[in-house]
Amino acid sequence: MDTNVGTIDRMLRIGSALVVAGLYAGGVISGTWALGLGVVSGVLLLTGAVSFCPLYRLIGVSTCPVDSTA
Repeated sequence: MDTNVGTIDRMLRIGSALVVAGLYAGGVISGTWALGLGVVSGVLLLTGAVSFCPLYRLIGVSTCPVDSTA
């Protein structure tokens, strides 16, 4: 599986997932918002961890730097 999520993109995805987890733990968000944001955050955390986003593949986007030696 090729990677299509670059380093900065990974950091933003993982960071935003951690922010949402912190908001939930602090009681700032709850109910339906927590469920919806939890699902989105889980997807962001997973795609950030494995450096691959299926949606990026579908639309032909990659945030990884281009290897100029190829």
